[in-house]
Amino acid sequence: MSDLKTSLLSIQQEFKCQVLSVKTSTEADSLRVRFLGKKGELTAVLRAMGSLSAEERPVIGQLANDIRSEMEETLSSHLSGIVAGEKAAQLAAQTIDVTLPAKPVVMGGRHPMYKAIDEICDIFLGLGYVIAEGPEVEYDHYNFEKLRIPKGHPARDTQDTFYITDNILLRTQTSPVQIRVMENSKPPIKIICPGKVYRSDALDSTHSPIFHQIEGLVVDQGVTMGDLVGSLQLFAHKLFGVNTKMRLRPHHFPFTEPSCEVDLTCWSCGGKGCRVCKGEGWVEVLGAGMVHPEVLAGCGIDPEIYSGFAFGIGVERTAMGRFGIDDIRNLFENDVRFLRQFK
Repeated sequence: MSDLKTSLLSIQQEFKCQVLSVKTSTEADSLRVRFLGKKGELTAVLRAMGSLSAEERPVIGQLANDIRSEMEETLSSHLSGIVAGEKAAQLAAQTIDVTLPAKPVVMGGRHPMYKAIDEICDIFLGLGYVIAEGPEVEYDHYNFEKLRIPKGHPARDTQDTFYITDNILLRTQTSPVQIRVMENSKPPIKIICPGKVYRSDALDSTHSPIFHQIEGLVVDQGVTMGDLVGSLQLFAHKLFGVNTKMRLRPHHFPFTEPSCEVDLTCWSCGGKGCRVCKGEGWVEVLGAGMVHPEVLAGCGIDPEIYSGFAFGIGVERTAMGRFGIDDIRNLFENDVRFLRQFK
């Protein structure tokens, strides 16, 4: 019994000496584990109480409990002061001087290509068109078949795309949206279809395998080529200025008849001839024409009663002309130095 009592008093004295040297909460926790933990020094002494007689156990047990309580109170009191000091030091280190000027907020800007899309859409929305959208992953049936481009047709060579299966592909134009609208709506129809399209073109200064189109479609009674020309002239004047001239060149598209390519006077030289227009004074901007009667009939619209026109605008080329950009790759490389010009 005397040996255990001596050990307990020795542990108590050692603890009092050690607790005075504790400076951090980590050191305090280590001290607690050393003396009061499950494998601590005090616990080790208490395990030896089994060798005591029944009369001695209560005496040693009471002494051990008193020592434990004293240790816990001392450690708790000492630790509270340490924690308060650590918190004060942390707050001092994290002090923010609210009188300092704030860091400047760098604001982004609208991408020039989407600026062009917004401007084009605003022009046609002002003419009473509505925006229609469709899937970029499209069926061959809508992308080619319904547009009078069956398998084996030579037009498929110029519109080669990325196939997912034999019948599912990435659309080569936004014309499938027109087909879907005509199948599900009755004339009058007046829509524009902006969106991404895909063709397996090699990337260079004027071509990209991913680009954007805005196609338009008008179907109603008495729609003529004159309505198409008037709409496109208004578009050209609104976007490039009232001095912009337009010319139509005969062309062939399987889904329109008659068809035409539409050129505008070069935005760089005003029609005099330069590097942008390759000395011709004109820049091809879009294709257009009267919707082929077979396309109307294939969508359940009687071509004897209704007629319509359609056009497709290449957004990248239009944006390049609108903002004086000479390389299409600048629109996709996300160089901040380039984009910052259009804020």
